[in-house]
Amino acid sequence: MTVEELPFPPRKRQRQEQKKFNKPKYEPRLFVPFRALGLITNHIPFVIQTRSHKGATDGPRIHILTCLGKSWALWNGAKMDLLFVGPEVEEQISSMVMNGDAVWIASGPNVIKYIRGKEVSRLVNPLGTTLSFITIFGTQLLSLTEDGGRMLCWDIGEEVLETTVEFDNDFTATSILHPATYLNKVLVSSSQGAVQLWNIRSQTCIHKFAASSLLSSSGSEGSAITALTQSSAIDVVGFGFASGEISVYDVRTDERLMRMFMDGGSVRALGFRSDGQPIMASASSLGHIAIWDLNEGGRLLHMVRGAHDGAISALEWIPNQPVLITSGEDNSVKQWLFDTPSAAPRLLKFRSGHHAPPHLIRYYGEDGKQLLTASRDRSLRCTSVVRDSRSFELSQGSLAKKASGLSIPVANLKFPPITAISHSSARTKDWDDILTAHTDETFARTWTMQNKKLGKHNFGFADTSRAKGKERAPPLGSAKSVCVTACGNFGLAGSSTGAIHMWNMQSGIRRRTFRVGPCPPEVAGRFQTTVKGTKERSVTGLATDSLNTMVIASTLDGTVNFFDFHTANLDHAVILPSAAVSMVLQRDNGLLAVVCDDMVVRLVDIETKTVVREFGGFRGRVLDITFSPDSRWLITTSLDSIIRTFDIPTGRLIDAFRTSSVATSVSFSPTNDFIATAHVDSVGVFLWANRAQYTEVAFQTVVEDEIAIVDLPSMQGVADGEESLSPLEALAAQVDVFSTPPKLDGDLITLTLLPRSKWQTLLNLEIIQQRNKPKEPPKAPEKAPFFLPTLPGVETRFVTEPKKSASQNPSRRLEQAIQNAESIFLQRLHGEDVNGEYESFFSFSKTLSAAAADLELQSLVTLDSLRTFINALTQRLSSHQDFEAVQAFLDVFLRMHADTIISNSELHDDVERLMKVQRTESQRILELIASSLGALGFVRDTL
Repeated sequence: MTVEELPFPPRKRQRQEQKKFNKPKYEPRLFVPFRALGLITNHIPFVIQTRSHKGATDGPRIHILTCLGKSWALWNGAKMDLLFVGPEVEEQISSMVMNGDAVWIASGPNVIKYIRGKEVSRLVNPLGTTLSFITIFGTQLLSLTEDGGRMLCWDIGEEVLETTVEFDNDFTATSILHPATYLNKVLVSSSQGAVQLWNIRSQTCIHKFAASSLLSSSGSEGSAITALTQSSAIDVVGFGFASGEISVYDVRTDERLMRMFMDGGSVRALGFRSDGQPIMASASSLGHIAIWDLNEGGRLLHMVRGAHDGAISALEWIPNQPVLITSGEDNSVKQWLFDTPSAAPRLLKFRSGHHAPPHLIRYYGEDGKQLLTASRDRSLRCTSVVRDSRSFELSQGSLAKKASGLSIPVANLKFPPITAISHSSARTKDWDDILTAHTDETFARTWTMQNKKLGKHNFGFADTSRAKGKERAPPLGSAKSVCVTACGNFGLAGSSTGAIHMWNMQSGIRRRTFRVGPCPPEVAGRFQTTVKGTKERSVTGLATDSLNTMVIASTLDGTVNFFDFHTANLDHAVILPSAAVSMVLQRDNGLLAVVCDDMVVRLVDIETKTVVREFGGFRGRVLDITFSPDSRWLITTSLDSIIRTFDIPTGRLIDAFRTSSVATSVSFSPTNDFIATAHVDSVGVFLWANRAQYTEVAFQTVVEDEIAIVDLPSMQGVADGEESLSPLEALAAQVDVFSTPPKLDGDLITLTLLPRSKWQTLLNLEIIQQRNKPKEPPKAPEKAPFFLPTLPGVETRFVTEPKKSASQNPSRRLEQAIQNAESIFLQRLHGEDVNGEYESFFSFSKTLSAAAADLELQSLVTLDSLRTFINALTQRLSSHQDFEAVQAFLDVFLRMHADTIISNSELHDDVERLMKVQRTESQRILELIASSLGALGFVRDTL
């Protein structure tokens, strides 16, 4: 290849890349991010701030700053309610600190300052590396790089980088602490177990504390320091190590005062009580809290096992109060109260959410304000859409008391994860209204939303009537699906062995049993799970209609079975081409959506018991489906991380967007304003606003290759919804599918589309004027008004109107000119082409009122004007336009000028031509109307 030939291929590739870059991408139009729910905190330690006001009687105000990943939240410590949420940043937050009214966060290489949730300044690491730790030291902000090799010092006032301290290669800095009363000096801990004392001003290392002096001789060398806290005594600092060892150290004399060891993982946080009691608290990576008595040489007072369901990230005492605040990786912040110095702490108040991603969410009730969420953390929570403080976890009993008696964590006593959930709010004030099925359990459980706890009954599948005598009891299958009837009186559950039972929700008595029977021959070869020759059919879905006339059950072998609700007889079975994984019934319209194993969602009409729609195109297994409240849309989520919206009447895909993580469950609000989704990598629930609630949307079929990636909603959320709703009107205005053309094609007749009352008024104008005529003429006032206008001056003189002179009368020539002037109506009439459609004339005529049109028709006094108007009506009828306007004008015109037309023979030919066209057009419109009425009657009788 020669040198001249080298530039050509790159130029060709560059044009292709530019063309690909300019290709328009599909943007989501129907659902936009709104806000996230249920996020409290993560693994980043919280920051507490106490403010005292002069004259305050309710104590100091406590603010708690927690991290939410890419944003932060500020909580009121008194009521644990949310104050406000900060905006999202580009990268994950690694450290936080508060200074007065300012909030400082470290995100990537940036340190951002916020005042009341708004960014006011930003400090950037000149090295471009991520910052792992920040702290405020007087007028300086100190930070550590992620690799632990450097400490950066910024001046807060000037917002400039002052100095950079570089550590030795064998020292990896992890945190910074300013010892009380130490001027310009900080302690820097390391992952090697050593600590160094640095002077910030002189940038010199004053002293090095070796790991061997901090740890015991039997301790593991090089154990990382995971906690560094100042005690209430000067010069005394607490060190916590990854090995579980705790050292209370005097940094002035370089001497260890006492040593403790905490079982259950590494020490994650330390805190010294500041109200005069010699108490220290420590937290472990397994969620335990230990209380130590420092007067007794570090004797263990209490051990709170399972205080959090995950590792505790931070622990801090409220100044001068016997209250301990802890936060953990289980998405919770808790406050513990010590009634006496030696008493065990008790939980005072807390705010928590799921600590494992929820996998099943459903809207509760008809107001769209509550969500039932089930998670792998083996809990069932009610998440409030309106206010975060109204969210709660449904109680499973006194598990804490049982766990303390057995010395095991509370999590070990919780129920298995929920696999199916159903509810009805019709009788929520009377008895249990929620029914759930759990993993590998042979019974279903009831819950009550009114009392926020577990219900009274467990619905088991054991059949005692068939197990009498020597006959062995049939095998019990695990509960796979549940259903609560629309009336709230009955609950149904289906098992993996094909058993379907119905119980009374109030008394818990079994009322009826439905049997799916043997597998049909058409699907016998698909799934054969045999236990000693007995074929078992797993029930994957249950539903009942709104009037309790039928029970619908789907099985894993690919059938949908319809039972009579009262007799429990199997009426009909629909065989599907693939296995039925789950199903959802829309009770309002009788459509049953079945998720099949071949990645197709099929709609079954429960009245005709036939498949009416099939929705495909999925590139992964369908995980969850939901209907819109108006029954027009079907929303699905699948393993390909795409949330799709199908229009049921047309069967088209009208909206689809891809999320950064797979959505495991989706639910549509009963008020049609939001959809809620749960994702595999987040413990929150995310709301998406329905844009069709705010403006008209022209739906088009979405192409799978042009689906855009949409970020998940944030906790702040409000700005996202407002900004994303603005470009919707421009998008909808581009395509107007229902715009009416000015003239219909073919033999159709176009009407004026004006109100019918306009032409009715013109036809009955005389009757309307006669009815509105006043009964009596207006009367002149009997006496002159009391106040008469006067002229200025000393003497009172009344103003008299000057008499009109004879010169002011209009001349005879002017009167003749006015009489000979033509109106705009006549000008438009005579200005049109004789063989044209008189478009301009009729456009002006349709703008006139009924009285004005009647006056203009009366002004047609000459034979030329009458002939021109008759021709205009004839030409307009021939063009198939403005049929009802022509009929109204013709009726009024003939009533006014019939005598003139009869007496003048030169107008007869024009009238006969008009009559012929009138008959032709009237016959055509009558045929069109009769055809339309016949088609409409056929559709009504057929459907």
